[in-house]
Amino acid sequence: MDALLPYAQQGLPIIGLEPSCLLTLRDEIPALLPGKDTELLAQHARMLEEYIADQEDNPDFNLPLTSPAPKVLLHGHCHQKAMGVMSSIEKTLSRLPDTEVEVVETSCCGMAGAFGYGVETHEVSRKMAELDLAPAVRKADEDTLIVADGTSCRHQVADTTARKPIHVARLLELALQK
Repeated sequence: MDALLPYAQQGLPIIGLEPSCLLTLRDEIPALLPGKDTELLAQHARMLEEYIADQEDNPDFNLPLTSPAPKVLLHGHCHQKAMGVMSSIEKTLSRLPDTEVEVVETSCCGMAGAFGYGVETHEVSRKMAELDLAPAVRKADEDTLIVADGTSCRHQVADTTARKPIHVARLLELALQK
């Protein structure tokens, strides 16, 4: 609160990359510390993709993207799904020319922080990944980029498949470099 509130008070967006961290500012923090300051911070907390999607009508916002791959397979983090921000990710990725974006219809990836590495919970974590996510990733073509914002989600994909997923920010970086 002490570090971010001054920026929110200036009307600046608080942009984050990790869904479980950034979306906490919009959901858990105001519930735990109710008040004017936490509400203001919550109003200014934005995922990177939300910020980009919100710039659609801003003529000063130029994001010259090229296609980083013919296809992107996108897995949404549980917090992104619960907080209704998947549409912003899809809207941002629709800016990628000549790139098909497919959202994997999944529940939780099963990792949930350190849950997937626990001795007692490892098997449950693996079973959750094998419901939808891991099979979809394994089925994807080699030139398809696997994208997941959540650190835990990326670890789960890497641990259960032979693929290394990337964050949307990294995908956008690749699209800006070409």
